[in-house]
Amino acid sequence: MPLFSDPHISIATQQDIPAIVDLLNSAYRGESSRKGWTTEADLIAGERRTDEKNLLDIMKQEGSVFLKYEQPEGKIIGCVNLQKQANRIYLGMFSVSPALQGAGTGKKILLAAEEYTRSVQCHSIFMSVISVRAELISWYQRHGYADTGQRKPFFEDELTGKHLRKLEFIILEKPV
Repeated sequence: MPLFSDPHISIATQQDIPAIVDLLNSAYRGESSRKGWTTEADLIAGERRTDEKNLLDIMKQEGSVFLKYEQPEGKIIGCVNLQKQANRIYLGMFSVSPALQGAGTGKKILLAAEEYTRSVQCHSIFMSVISVRAELISWYQRHGYADTGQRKPFFEDELTGKHLRKLEFIILEKPV
């Protein structure tokens, strides 16, 4: 198991799923997400980004881990899913509690993702970001991620909510 430079970060277990689901839903969807700057509430309708079954399925995939950021009293306030794909890591479901965004937790989670990537002998991290999320894309670019030029469609599904406009993903990548 990799060691992270931040003692608040560790690999999540199945027991953490309910707290991570609550965190992801509050960070991406509905009114609670509007407290932070990473909301998708104006792009995708509904209150749900994920559910416990979806998270368990992702957690059980070979090469998939969730990192969690816990406050000293044990509350999970940040997370990210990392999936090993050949010699690269796919980064998804990255979130920080909306009320706590802007305090540096996200940067610490990104650093832990890089530490994990190196620990499993991968050379880069890539991600999909909704193309109209200019502020978020700029934040990732300030942290070393670059637009690969790749685009992929963002299809609606019954789990994540109805799109309020046509959406697509851009692919960002960073060597580590």
